[in-house]
Amino acid sequence: MKFMGHAVHPMLIVFPLGLLAASLGFDAAYLSTDNPEFAIVSFWMISAGIIGGLLAAIFGAIDWWGIRANTRAKAIGLWHGIVNVIVVLLFIGSWILRQDVPGYTPSTSAITLSCVAVGCALISGWLGGELVERLGVGVDTGAHLNAPNSLSGRPASEHAQGAEPAVPRTHSL
Repeated sequence: MKFMGHAVHPMLIVFPLGLLAASLGFDAAYLSTDNPEFAIVSFWMISAGIIGGLLAAIFGAIDWWGIRANTRAKAIGLWHGIVNVIVVLLFIGSWILRQDVPGYTPSTSAITLSCVAVGCALISGWLGGELVERLGVGVDTGAHLNAPNSLSGRPASEHAQGAEPAVPRTHSL
C-alpha cells in the first residue's frame, strides 16, 4: 500500500520501533538513578509504541498479501510479521506488569520482557531489510539511481540520461 508514491508500512514502523526501544533506555535510566519519572516515561512510550505497532501491522499485512505466493519473499514476510507480533505481545506483557504499580515502576520481569522484545525486534528488522534490500519488495520495478520523482507520475523504469543501476556496485572486504 502506497501513499504519495511511497510504501506506508516503512513510514509507520519507525515510530513504534523508536518508542519501544527507547522505553528500554528509560528503564535503564530508572534503574541507574531511581528517578520515578524515567519509569513513567517508559510506561507511556510502551503504550504509544504498542498502538503504533498495531497500526503498522495493518499496513504490513496488506503488503504481505500482495507478495506473490510460493516465493522466498512471502516466507520471509510471514516470519517478519510473526516476529513483530511476538514483539508487540512481549511489550504488552511488560506494559501489563507495570500498569497497576505505583509510578509504573518496572519489575525485573517487565524489564526482561522488554529486553527480549527488543532482541526480537532486531531480528525482525533484519528480516524486513532482507525483504526490501535483498529481495526488492516495495522497490519500484526498474528503479535506478536517476529514476524520476515518485510524485511525477512517471514510471521508475523511465530511463534518464546516464541512469545507473538500482544497486551500485560495492566491494566487500
